[in-house]
Amino acid sequence: MIDSHCHLDHEPLLSDLDNVIQRSKNVGIEKLLTISTSIESFSRVKEIVNKDEMIYGTIGIHPHETDNNIVDSEFIVRNLRDNKKIIGVGETGLDFYYDNSDRNKQINSFRIHIEASIKTNVPIIIHSRNAEDSTFEILNEYKDKKLKILMHCYTGSKKFAEKLLNFNSFFSASGIITFKNAGDLQQTFKFLPLDKILIETDSPFLAPVPNRGKKNEPSFINFTAIKLAEIKKIEKTELANITTNNFNNLFFK
Repeated sequence: MIDSHCHLDHEPLLSDLDNVIQRSKNVGIEKLLTISTSIESFSRVKEIVNKDEMIYGTIGIHPHETDNNIVDSEFIVRNLRDNKKIIGVGETGLDFYYDNSDRNKQINSFRIHIEASIKTNVPIIIHSRNAEDSTFEILNEYKDKKLKILMHCYTGSKKFAEKLLNFNSFFSASGIITFKNAGDLQQTFKFLPLDKILIETDSPFLAPVPNRGKKNEPSFINFTAIKLAEIKKIEKTELANITTNNFNNLFFK
């Protein structure tokens, strides 16, 4: 299995990193992708990817951080080229759930990340919350650029997913699909093609059932994999193989 989205630079994971890595190996995880959310976060990610050969990282500014973190596409491109273990652009995108963040700054940052992704042909990891229309409108402007898109922790509508499939997007399932009130989301993942799905923890956030309410960690991805296999009506081992192959096809081909 591969945890396609975790935040190893966040506590309590960072201070217990050796044990977190070992526990992830114990459940069969072969790669961890630790996600940058700010300039400061990226400085930690650059160090973490050297802790173990299984760890890879990304460079990006989370939409919640765009008020205080401004980068240009050349900064992203340069850092991608300087470190072979930095393999993704993001986490970027739009989050309009709260009103305390400048939406124009989010949009400008999103465009900068998209442009860096195009220049480097590196996958872009997208966060979209309460912003389906705006996210689609912006991505649609680049529809001829053959973007490599990963919709992280996908919780959007089936209609939005159908539109994103036209961009050859991938969709990552988090522990949210194990929640009792996730019926609509489970139906969306039932609809999505097997060759377009990945799994993630988004740890230390969004721990799956039966660990909901605890601090999440990569080893908990096993519960998400079991639930997604149930939704797709396949064995967990097959789901693990498929999502692993999908990750490798997206990031390493």
